[in-house]
Amino acid sequence: MTGEDASNTQVPRHDALPLPDYDHLPIEAVRQRIRALSRDELQQVLAYEKGHAGRLLVMQTMEARLQELADGGSPAQGSPDAVAPERAQGASGGSKISPETAGPPVNPPSHGTPQNPAQPR
Repeated sequence: MTGEDASNTQVPRHDALPLPDYDHLPIEAVRQRIRALSRDELQQVLAYEKGHAGRLLVMQTMEARLQELADGGSPAQGSPDAVAPERAQGASGGSKISPETAGPPVNPPSHGTPQNPAQPR
């Protein structure tokens, strides 16, 4: 078994990944954040992806980045755990909708209403 095969057989724990909240990052954020990872860190995230979600596009992106690093590329400047712009808006937590600003409940009867002739009565 080669070293690369051995790294793929052991799936790291989520809390050991170099990318915080990796499971919640959209693909574009993953593409940007993996640029700051070293080869070993990227292999760790790739092993996690293969052992969990197995998203083809994500794995192909990581494998392409690994090839860039093997061809002499180096990790980009920046931190892979910096504030995520895609999550910054909701970072304060929770919904801005309160009972005072929520609309009325929408629970039409299952048999339809006279105002909606498209539904059976």
